[in-house]
Amino acid sequence: MFNGFSQATVDFMWGIRFNNNREWFQAHKPEYVACFQQPMSELADELWDFLNAQRPGDGLTRKVTRIYRDARRLFGRGPYKDHLWFTVERPTEPHDAWTGKPAFWFELGPDYWSYGLGYWMPKPVTMAKLRARIDREPEPMERLTRRLNRNPEFTLELDEYRRPRSEAPSELLSPWYRAKSFVILHSEALTEELYSRAIVERLKNGFAFLLPYYDWLQAVDAEPEPDLYERKRKS
Repeated sequence: MFNGFSQATVDFMWGIRFNNNREWFQAHKPEYVACFQQPMSELADELWDFLNAQRPGDGLTRKVTRIYRDARRLFGRGPYKDHLWFTVERPTEPHDAWTGKPAFWFELGPDYWSYGLGYWMPKPVTMAKLRARIDREPEPMERLTRRLNRNPEFTLELDEYRRPRSEAPSELLSPWYRAKSFVILHSEALTEELYSRAIVERLKNGFAFLLPYYDWLQAVDAEPEPDLYERKRKS
């Protein structure tokens, strides 16, 4: 059972940020396992249990990131991450990891934490399907967008095209037509609830709010590719 992170968790994250080398990490690996990796895994298990109970037919999986950076993508950085995250999502094919499905996530760094729902680097065809679904039936996403705009917890963040791919049915929906990718997220500085079970309830409440968005996004996968959709619509 997750009982909170600790000051030792934060100390380790700052330590690896300023001492990102094998010697320091090996000397402090027991702290990493006990104070960072283990509580993150326990928190991931509890949120997986919660979400799996909400959507038992989806076969959701949970993944906790490794602290080791991909050696092919260091780009001058040290070999270790100074933050960890977990995701809860439907299984994907290995070549689609991180891009194939909408995922719930929680992330903890030395001076922030965040959580939410989104796609990471979705394929262009996925976003084209999203727009086609909105074109065909804009009202559900208009309701979801108004609901999101009214809530105090989450914001929509986009990686945008320079120009929209097509014209949105309404100004309310225009952000979705500019999006290469997106996340619905909450992010803030470290707070006291991280050091107790209070964060579990915060995350459950937030993920419960996001479930209708997850359901809508899951339906995008069933959409035909847009050119096929257009042919069927005209036939």
